[in-house]
Amino acid sequence: MRWLIPLLLTATLARADGEAAGEFDYYVLALSWSPSWCALEGDARESPQCDPARDFGWVMHGLWPQFHRGYPSYCQSSEAPPSRRMSAAMADIMGTSGSAWYQWKKHGICSGLSAANYYALAREAYERVTRPEVLRRLTKPVTLPAKLIEEAFIRANPGLDPDMITITCASGRIQEARLCLSRTLDPVPCGSDVVRDCRMDNALLDPVR
Repeated sequence: MRWLIPLLLTATLARADGEAAGEFDYYVLALSWSPSWCALEGDARESPQCDPARDFGWVMHGLWPQFHRGYPSYCQSSEAPPSRRMSAAMADIMGTSGSAWYQWKKHGICSGLSAANYYALAREAYERVTRPEVLRRLTKPVTLPAKLIEEAFIRANPGLDPDMITITCASGRIQEARLCLSRTLDPVPCGSDVVRDCRMDNALLDPVR
C-alpha cells in the first residue's frame, strides 16, 4: 500500500496546478444583472460598479471555458497576464477592472488565448448578444417569473433556444443570464450541469439605477 500514497499525492498536486489551457468544449457567457449584485454585495463593498452614474444593467460576469460536464480553472499557461490598462478598458462591460482581472486569472487563462485576445473575444461575445431593452425601462422593483427573463432573451436573439440559456437567481432575485456559445460564439446547447434554471415565480428584479 505504500506505493499508493505517493501516487495519490502526485494526482492531488496535478489537479492543484490546473488543467492545460485551451482544452474545453464550449463557452458560457455569464451576464449579471447589476442592480441585483449591487443590492446583495456591491453596495456593501462600495463598488464603483454600483455608482448610479454608471447606469449598469446586464454586465459581463465572465466568458468561461466549459466542458460538457464541469469546467477548467486556473489553468497552466505561459501566457502573460493582462496589464492594468487592458483590464481597466474592460470595466465598461464588466463593471470594474478588478472583475476583469479576476475573470482572466480564473477562467480566461483556460481559453488558451493571450490576455488581449481573450478580452477581445469576451467583448465580441458580449456585443453579439442583444440584451432585452424592456428590462432597462423599469422604474420600480417588480416580481416576475424567472422564465420571463429567459423568454425575453430568446425573443431578442434569433437562433437562441431554451436549452442554450439558463437564468439563475440568488436570495430571491434575478441574478444572471448564462448563454452557451461555441468557440466561434454561436449559440449551442448547454451541458446538463449548466442548465439549472431558476424556477421562481416571484423573483425580484430591481430597476437600473
